[in-house]
Amino acid sequence: KAIALKAAKDGANIVIAAKTAEPHPTLPGTIYTAAEEIEAAGGKALPCIVNVREEQQIINAVEKAVKTFGGIDILVNNASAISLTGTLETATKKVNLMMDVNVRGTYLTSKACLPHLRKSKNPHILNLSPPMNLNPMWFKNHCAYTISKYGMSMCVLGMAEEFRGEVAVNALWPKTAIHTAAMDMLGGAGIEKQCRKTDILADAAYCILSKPKTFTGNFIIDEVLLREEGVKDFDVYAIAPGHPLMPDFFLDVEIDTTTMKQEGYACGLPRNRCNRTRPPRLTGAVEREGTAVLAAFSSRFTLCLGNGGGTWYIDLKTEGGSAGFGKPPVTADVVMSMSSADFVKMFTDKLKLFMAFMPENSSIKGDMMH
Repeated sequence: KAIALKAAKDGANIVIAAKTAEPHPTLPGTIYTAAEEIEAAGGKALPCIVNVREEQQIINAVEKAVKTFGGIDILVNNASAISLTGTLETATKKVNLMMDVNVRGTYLTSKACLPHLRKSKNPHILNLSPPMNLNPMWFKNHCAYTISKYGMSMCVLGMAEEFRGEVAVNALWPKTAIHTAAMDMLGGAGIEKQCRKTDILADAAYCILSKPKTFTGNFIIDEVLLREEGVKDFDVYAIAPGHPLMPDFFLDVEIDTTTMKQEGYACGLPRNRCNRTRPPRLTGAVEREGTAVLAAFSSRFTLCLGNGGGTWYIDLKTEGGSAGFGKPPVTADVVMSMSSADFVKMFTDKLKLFMAFMPENSSIKGDMMH
């Protein structure tokens, strides 16, 4: 929506293709309220109810867009589903959802728009997806989700080359966490202080979409691009200027180039990202000294503290509940491993809960939604 509102200020015609026609109980806005905001900003809006898992709904929306506005110049693929769960804990229906929305939805929407994009003077496809960082840490805790997001990026890689000279195809990803209603649900109260506003992605997208179609096949990080475009003050994008910002997923090194091109790959990675030291593996608390493991049930938790701390459990699920020292009587549904120091920081509010769940701070196995 932020990208749409930025374009609306130039009087753009914007098709809103999304599912939310009726208000959600906790997430604000519908395609119709978004349309009202777009038109108030100076654009023209066409809200279309679209589930990107349904190919015919995509085709219908594209046909309606062409009939209403006379063609298509830009496609932004933003729709994504997420489940940060391990391989054994990810239900098949969630795997299907992520693959259908993230990969298949991006592919089919691009396919439906491409015949019309090829008729435009300066057509662009922009996928909100990350650089393909093959560091194993970004796979081990949520393999299916990573595959699905990298699938979106592979669409950039392939289509940019396939339609070179005709349609620009690029990817955009934030350097830091972005504050949205979904982030509030994931991170809880106070998480917004570690985030930037959606404005930074809108400004970066606007910059990309204003470039000629020869600018293609790039994996772009918002802050890096804007710095190269002359932006110096990034406090304007912060929810809480001066507060430390949370890095986004899939970025584990300082990005020092605006884009990562498809040319120059080696060992499956761009050459400037191949020489990376693999992070140490996290093992169980009992196996490594100084590690804490939190195993969560549906309201059942087990805390195993390394370095002589022992194992403690709390069961709030079984009638009457129980708590005690030693091995829990029931197998955990979710196991979370982290250092004892980080565990203490988490419960003294020195390490925010969302940051504690980041892969570099912990290892989570199990179904968090159980």
